Amino acid sequence: MKHNNPSPAISDVVLELTLSSGFATDLDALLDKLLAILGRSPGFPFAQQGAILLRNPRNAYFQVAQCGIAPPWISGYRWEQGVFAESALSAACRFVDHPTPFGGAPGTSRLALLPLYMQDGITGYAVLFAQAGYVAGEPTMKFLSDLARVISSLVSRTLTIETLQVREVELEDARANAIRSLGVASEYRDNETGWHVMRMTNVAQAIAKAMGVPEQLRELLYIAAPMHDVGKIGIADAILRKPGKLSAEEFEIMKTHTTIGVTILTGNDPLIAAAREIAGNHHERWDGTGYPRGLREEDIPLLARICSVADVFDALTSVRPYKQPWPTGEAAAWITAHSGTHFDPSVVEAFQRALPEILRIRELYRDDIIDPNQSLALPPIEHRPDRWVAWDDSLSVGIDTIDEHHRYLLDLIKAPRRYHQ
Repeated sequence: MKHNNPSPAISDVVLELTLSSGFATDLDALLDKLLAILGRSPGFPFAQQGAILLRNPRNAYFQVAQCGIAPPWISGYRWEQGVFAESALSAACRFVDHPTPFGGAPGTSRLALLPLYMQDGITGYAVLFAQAGYVAGEPTMKFLSDLARVISSLVSRTLTIETLQVREVELEDARANAIRSLGVASEYRDNETGWHVMRMTNVAQAIAKAMGVPEQLRELLYIAAPMHDVGKIGIADAILRKPGKLSAEEFEIMKTHTTIGVTILTGNDPLIAAAREIAGNHHERWDGTGYPRGLREEDIPLLARICSVADVFDALTSVRPYKQPWPTGEAAAWITAHSGTHFDPSVVEAFQRALPEILRIRELYRDDIIDPNQSLALPPIEHRPDRWVAWDDSLSVGIDTIDEHHRYLLDLIKAPRRYHQ
């Protein structure tokens, strides 16, 4: 039987959807809002159930948004192509009877299929669940046709925004990788393995976490820290790789790597700005006796103060052309002894708290690890009640070093969710 139930004015629907917030990049929120609007219209036939389907390059329709039904990764349901074949031929809204999806009771569901139009034609459907046996009259069909165009525009805008966001993330990753690569390149002039960059960066992260540095600033630190010595690109090998102690004149030249780094890292980009602050200030000292500007205390940027401790600790415990490595205990004691002179006391306190993790980092990124079965002397992982992934022997690949790296990675992700915030 045909129904001519009153439909809401399409202009009212467009206005309310446009003024609503929350679905600019969320198709689930868009669908939920749309069904709520339709549900307020007396006698209108749709339940608070629906889905948005898009066609992939293989001409299969996949569910990208839902309201009142389970997502496909839970339900396991896959939409049959035959449901849309006749609708695609007419490119018009239509009603079909379809076996009840999503594991419901045996029977059929009355579905309204609203084609979604984009530049290349029909690229998907909005699927609304109607009353059993419902047959729409001409006014309702006109309303649904208008509604299909509205939904098409909103879905297209949402996909465009998401595409731009993905490209922005890709660009951010490319910039971050370029910055890290330049930092590693500079390190290879001073260190044959390049592991110093990895150790120093991760040690700085461990200190920053122990200090409670905000997430966004820690992300900048992780990307920018490898650039701390980029200015060494401009220092001659005769000085940079000299096996003995530098003369006073040579040391003055070596000190210019900080100002060279600042010159290299020009620009207003937040990543570049953070790298510039670190490169230019990580040799400043808390008491004002450092270089190049003799800054003191909190005039020294926070990230540079953190990198100063991380850099010196790794330098003390690593082989250099002019020295043998210090034992980690002696190096840690030296850092502590110079709290309030060389280093920010709050950074040193965080360094002490983070020392178990720092020792693990040093062991995992040792310069001398060649044999993959070489045993590692890692300190035990501190038990945390909030961990949600635990290591067990079933995760082992049978190679000690790789297993220890995997244990360390699991330890990192056991903290409250960081990457997904």
